[in-house]
Amino acid sequence: MNTNKNMKNNNEKNDKVDLIRGDPKIAIKAIAWPMIITLVLNMVYNMVDRVWVAGLGSDPLAAIGFVTPLFIIIGGIANGFGAGANSLISRYIGANKKDSADNSALHGVIIGLILSILIPLILLPCLENLLIVMGASSVITYAKPYAAIIILGSFTLIFNGILSSELRAEGDVKRATTALIFTGVLNMIIDPIFIYTLNLGVEGAALATILSATVATCLMLYWMFIKKDTYLSFKIKEFHYNAKITKELIAVALPASVEQLIISVLTIIGNLILSIVATTTIIAGYTAAWSVIQVGMMTSVGIGTAAITVGGVAYGARDYEKLKTTCYYSIKLSMIIAIAIVILIEIFAPQIALLFSYSTSSAHLGVIITETLRILALFLLGIPLGLCSACVFQGMGKGTISLILTVIRELILVLLLTLIFTFVFGLAQYGLYYGLVLGVAIGSIIGFIVFKYYLKRLIKYKE
Repeated sequence: MNTNKNMKNNNEKNDKVDLIRGDPKIAIKAIAWPMIITLVLNMVYNMVDRVWVAGLGSDPLAAIGFVTPLFIIIGGIANGFGAGANSLISRYIGANKKDSADNSALHGVIIGLILSILIPLILLPCLENLLIVMGASSVITYAKPYAAIIILGSFTLIFNGILSSELRAEGDVKRATTALIFTGVLNMIIDPIFIYTLNLGVEGAALATILSATVATCLMLYWMFIKKDTYLSFKIKEFHYNAKITKELIAVALPASVEQLIISVLTIIGNLILSIVATTTIIAGYTAAWSVIQVGMMTSVGIGTAAITVGGVAYGARDYEKLKTTCYYSIKLSMIIAIAIVILIEIFAPQIALLFSYSTSSAHLGVIITETLRILALFLLGIPLGLCSACVFQGMGKGTISLILTVIRELILVLLLTLIFTFVFGLAQYGLYYGLVLGVAIGSIIGFIVFKYYLKRLIKYKE
């Protein structure tokens, strides 16, 4: 009986690996859709989290807003090292080097453990001063305990980012998705219980976030280290430190982490520019519209995440035609969906705006949100080319190239065009909107051209 069960498990493992080694188009679709669902649900549960906290008053809600950059930085580190592990494991699987893939996965876990110790040690001693510098002095009584709980529990955020990426690297997208969806659903359920029933207030929101994330961490650790039914082998006794693995993992992880940090900084700069040239009503309209655009971006992000795995396998196998197909198909699929989303937003912008302007006090925002949505929706058309090209570079282990392209796109083009349109041409808030749309579009075209050139060189030298 056990023999049959083991054979079934082995067949399932091989099927998952065969999937990512097979047709890139099928693999991308199989990995991307669950990932998209997870990302969208995470966006929803983050919004629900803030809705519950809003019931406590404006100060607790503002406190969470001030802590959000720290949350983003920790999440960026987790996702960055997850991308590094995903890329390296995928390449070794593609090259039929399972022992190296296993050892790479264990390196990822060990690095996650080290980060989980370092982050609280670095941030907690200077937390209050850090929050004051970030502008949270007026709500420090709420911000400090909330941030302290998040930082103490950051090990769950780190491990969830790395472990789920390692599951995706072997093609086990179902369980990676299940664990992360479980986190979001559980958090939505226990949030009001911790905040109101247990009367823990803003600390309850932080505890609910960490507790729900911890359950997902335990679930993935159980699959890997106790049940042991993953394709990758997680046997600590077989771990042996390899400087090359560490170097290659960090080569993708650090640039990927910095990329997310750059995007966060750009968002802060955008808000500062608006605070100079626009009214609070305009800023509120932009905030509402941008939250909708972020949800629309999740399809491209999900497909790009799939491209990291599939591209890594193709690159590891030195199958550059599959690598080309991975990039081109992920762009094509992302673009088709982006066009559909843009059309829907352009048509239904007034109805979407009603979600944020249904009350008497916010009714005046409707027209502003509608107009902003219709401009910013075009931003989604510029995402696929650049994002998918950058993700394939990450899958190839070329994190530095991906980072350089992000710097060109976000810090140079978007910021430069925004400043020119806003202050030179005097377009006020429209300067930011046009800068975002055109900067990302031009930067994405540059990224795609760089990928085509790099691929051409790979094929040439292989021959």
